[in-house]
Amino acid sequence: MRMWAQSHLCQKPQCAPSVLATAFMLIFLILGASPRASALPAFARKYGLRCSACHESWPMLNYFGQKFKDNGYQLMNDRDSPIWQNPGYWPVTFRITPIWHRLSTGKVAVDSGDTQVEQRITSSGFDLSGLDFHTGGTLEKNFSFYVLPSSNSVASFHFETVMGRLDNLFNSSWLNVKFGKFELDNLLSEKRILTLTANGGIYQLYHFIPQGDRNIFGQMGDNQLGVEVLGHSYNDRTRYSVSLLSSNNGQVGLPYGSESYSTFVTGSQAFDAGKLGVQRLGFYVMAGQAPTSFLTTGGAPISGSGTGNKGYSREGFVGQFYFGQRFDVQVVTQHGSDSAWFGQGYGDFVDNTGASCPNANPGPAGSCNNLPGTTLPMGSRNPTWNGVLVEPHYVYSPQLIFLARYETIRMSQQSTPGTRSDLGNIDTYTVGYRYNPFMTSRAGFAWHNEFNIFHQTGTSPLTSTNVNTSELLMGFDFDF
Repeated sequence: MRMWAQSHLCQKPQCAPSVLATAFMLIFLILGASPRASALPAFARKYGLRCSACHESWPMLNYFGQKFKDNGYQLMNDRDSPIWQNPGYWPVTFRITPIWHRLSTGKVAVDSGDTQVEQRITSSGFDLSGLDFHTGGTLEKNFSFYVLPSSNSVASFHFETVMGRLDNLFNSSWLNVKFGKFELDNLLSEKRILTLTANGGIYQLYHFIPQGDRNIFGQMGDNQLGVEVLGHSYNDRTRYSVSLLSSNNGQVGLPYGSESYSTFVTGSQAFDAGKLGVQRLGFYVMAGQAPTSFLTTGGAPISGSGTGNKGYSREGFVGQFYFGQRFDVQVVTQHGSDSAWFGQGYGDFVDNTGASCPNANPGPAGSCNNLPGTTLPMGSRNPTWNGVLVEPHYVYSPQLIFLARYETIRMSQQSTPGTRSDLGNIDTYTVGYRYNPFMTSRAGFAWHNEFNIFHQTGTSPLTSTNVNTSELLMGFDFDF
């Protein structure tokens, strides 16, 4: 779910109510902090468990919840099979979040007479997130499913997740198969993220694209279409997964090319560190090819005709470190690289607005099409970058969790020689907490409070200077 706000110009006389509203919300936030976790309650209702059995703070999983998910939403007892369930049980959960937020975006291009200037846009008010319908579970023992129709805040629906699983093939936890549209097996899950602001509610590392680059196909945070083989030891200390994916960023209908594929490989090992707890170290690799050349009709690229595949890769390490029962830190690193063809603006033509095509073969809205005879500008290179994500959590009580995150991404090589070396670098800071006043197998409720600052280097539209955006958000995150 993502929350976005309509922005309006904030002239000086209009800012006072905004400042007062912000101060009021901050006071309300501080006074309301009191000493919790519940969960998407469909599975809790099925098994008669508290939501905290599977969640450190919903929707983030704890060790037991991760093992339950790895087993195909099974506890490995008689209640796994639908034949033993109450006929009145309906495995559906609805989730939506009414919010108040204040969004301030720096250096937006606005009209001023016959010219344009850069100005900060600030808006605040009450809003809604999208609506999620979660349904999942077992069709029979070792046959499981998950379906998630999801809408934005104006009820425009799409299928976020649709997948079936075959679990414990040949009576082995090491062999399970998932097929459909699903979240990649990221050890730090973006779909179970605890933050909700526009920039803080995603992991920037999972979606980073260099300036001028048109490779949308390596976004690790988006659910993808494909098949996954995964397995784990009986106690879930050792885990692996291997996925084969269509290179289309999870979009249906083969909009790019039918002969381009990507892979996503992960592995991790947990070990006992005594009083500190169970620590886990892992790695991931996402690599593949995606099209840069499309047949055209009337000059417009033909959907599904993509060829001219070029490569890309994302790889890194992941760590989950626990320091006793209350405090943990999760770390993700990444080294990313795209083909120089992507770096020069080839690749995505579906949602491409304003790219500057460096040759005589532009597609729609300024995008590039690698037609026969196309050559890259002299000296073009593979854009590469490195990034780090650090996310600590402090569980004050089963009902209250404090969280923070710092992400930094640094370009190590720009695609076009002479481009400033730090163009597009990102730093983002997020802090917040979630308080859950009750915990039942019927419903979940969280009072969520969060603040995010987002900084990107050299990307303002007119002066190519740094852009700073901030968002303060509070809301009721509930499911039933």
